[in-house]
Parts: sequence; C-alpha cells; structure tokens
Amino acid sequence: MTASAPAVHLAQLNVATLRFPLDDPRMAPFVGMLDTVNAAADDAPGFVWRLVEDGAADATALRPAGEDVIVNLTVWETREALWGFTYRSEHLDVMRRRREWFERHVEAHLVLWWVPAGHLPTAGEALERLADLRVHGPSARAFTFAVSYPADKAALAPHHGADAGTAPAATAPAGTATAPAAGRG
Repeated sequence: MTASAPAVHLAQLNVATLRFPLDDPRMAPFVGMLDTVNAAADDAPGFVWRLVEDGAADATALRPAGEDVIVNLTVWETREALWGFTYRSEHLDVMRRRREWFERHVEAHLVLWWVPAGHLPTAGEALERLADLRVHGPSARAFTFAVSYPADKAALAPHHGADAGTAPAATAPAGTATAPAAGRG
C-alpha cells in the first residue's frame, strides 16, 4: 500500500502599483469593477479563498507592500482553475485595461506556490514568496504561469529565505477572508 499525496491548493499573489489614489476619478472604472470581479472569483470553479480587509468586501485598503501597492491574494484548488478565472472571466476585462490604472512592473508582480489544503497564506508569507521569485527566479517554491512546477516538486523545494535588502519592508496587517468554498470543484 502506498501513501497518498497530501491534498494541496495553489496560492497566488498579485501586486499592482497604483498610478493614482483609489479615490481619484481616473480609478473609478477599476473601482467600479471590483465587486463584479470579486463575485466572479468567489463563484468560480476551484476558488477556495481570497484575502479581504476586516469588515470590507476586498483587500484594496490593505497595503502590506507599500502605500501605493494593492495586493490580491487568493487560493485555488488547481492551477487550471486559477488560469480559467484569470483569462476566461470578467477578470480579463480588468487585465486588458490595467495600464490605465497601474504602473508597468519591471520585476515579477505575480507569484504562485503550493500550500497544504486548508492553509490560508498571510500577506507576509505571500510577499516572501514574491521576494524569493524576484531574487532566485522560478522554482518549485515560487513560480509563475509561464514557468510552473507540479505540487509534488514543492515538497522538495529548498527554502531560500529572504536575502538582505529584498525582504518586504512592512509586515502583513490584519486581514480576514471570505469563507472557504465548500463543495466546489
């Protein structure tokens, strides 16, 4: 008898540097899309969880990566589920218009990694994975859609740790989550 592999989910962090404050009229189209896109994520096949601010519907007020940077931290059952939501839902409309609202990143702004099913990553954990990707490139510990690793390789991935000067400057503020999806898949 062989032991079965532990159940895992895919975590993702996406950071975006604002071109304007969220209350600027030029950001109104983006802000107006938030509820629709977040509801689409919550209802998407394979969605597990997303970071939200306590008492809020989203995480736009949480600024663990800097005052002008918003974060999107989610967990999905599979890479395919996240890909489907990202590129085959209302989210694509935001992606197409992102240059209107966000600065172009010169370094990685999206990181993926495997977590044990039931684990809800913190913003600090997610920013450490992003720092790892930026310093070491894609690995089983911190990867991208373009260079992806299967979950069984993640268990073997070495922990690089944050190099001096590359660790996030701020720790994660308190945040909560939408309820984990039950019975989706």
